Amino acid sequence: MADDYVARDPRTGKIIQQRKKTVEKDIRSLQPSDGPWQRIPVYEILKLAEGEIETLELSLTNGGGFVKRTDGIRALARVYENSIPKAHEILLEVLDDDDVNVRIAGLEVMPIFSLKLHKDLMIYLSDRLQDDDLNVRKVAMQTLQKMSPIFPSGCEDILRRELRSTDKTHRKSAFEALKLTSIAWPETGCLHIDELIREDDVDLRRKGSKILRNIAAKGGPSGWDLIGWSLEDEDAQVRRNAAQCLVTLTNSEPRIALILVENALDDDDTNVRNSVIRAMKKLDLQSPRVTDMILRGARSRDLNLRTACIGQLSIILTGDRLRESAAELLRQETDPKLRKRLTALSVDIELDGSESEKNRFLAPVEQVNDEYESDFMGHNKQDQPKGEHDKQKASRPKPEDLR
Repeated sequence: MADDYVARDPRTGKIIQQRKKTVEKDIRSLQPSDGPWQRIPVYEILKLAEGEIETLELSLTNGGGFVKRTDGIRALARVYENSIPKAHEILLEVLDDDDVNVRIAGLEVMPIFSLKLHKDLMIYLSDRLQDDDLNVRKVAMQTLQKMSPIFPSGCEDILRRELRSTDKTHRKSAFEALKLTSIAWPETGCLHIDELIREDDVDLRRKGSKILRNIAAKGGPSGWDLIGWSLEDEDAQVRRNAAQCLVTLTNSEPRIALILVENALDDDDTNVRNSVIRAMKKLDLQSPRVTDMILRGARSRDLNLRTACIGQLSIILTGDRLRESAAELLRQETDPKLRKRLTALSVDIELDGSESEKNRFLAPVEQVNDEYESDFMGHNKQDQPKGEHDKQKASRPKPEDLR
């Protein structure tokens, strides 16, 4: 039986906890491409992969046709459980074979076979990434992308070297591998990004900060620190990449997001401030700290930021404080549209508005129904003493007396 693999932090030796256990990786993506190797009888795989027989004719029940050694190598993960040690031995030999196609076949089966027995496979993968043949190196890069999310600590040194490769193809492939690894193992992603954002090479810092989005929600305190440090980087693109994580943080860690938004509010880069604006709108607007931040943003030199903050004033403030704040901002505002908006907010329409505006605040007069009025008058007549109505009628002045 193959030993179960346990991912550990190489610095501390502690087990790395995978955050999402419920979603298992689809192992079909680890297998070689579909081919005749899938139809080879299990009992013939070892002989064919070892080269004991050069070709094998498949029976009609297995689809017919011929298979060769490279097909047998790709089928090594299909052997019986008791044959795994022998298959592992053959795989290590073929990974160092002189034939390019044999080495490629060994790399293709490595990801799926590693789930059965992974011993020493990382060493051979590292060698093949530096192979003299370009096609072998390309397949090795694909293999690294598949294996790094499964064996993060086993591939750590390989990945660290590939991330800093002077070959652009290797570097690009390594960052794709790091991205996939960060999704499955946020702790490992944080470890590599922590090193990358400290590099003098700005390209490494930019590419590393792009992966921050994959750990923003699950990276924990380490991830928050990385985002905060990247927001202080001297390179604008690094800060932009980090600022794009702020909206994600407002959903998972609003308190941390508030701190980072406050620090990035006065950034010199427009794209960073635009990301800050999007994050700010998702924060708790009833928080006094958010209120102070919006008032500070309403005084910013950036028109977009001022517009966004002034648009939030009527939400975070009411009554006298809203009018006082708007009047204070109006003294220094130069944009015509914002001045018009602030003027409207600074005036108490109920007191200083026009007659028609004041009338809006008056309670409407209740209308009296005609039928109700006639009934009311009838009741009044009934309630008067007998002859009283005639006395009142007689006491009314006659028209000729008024002349």
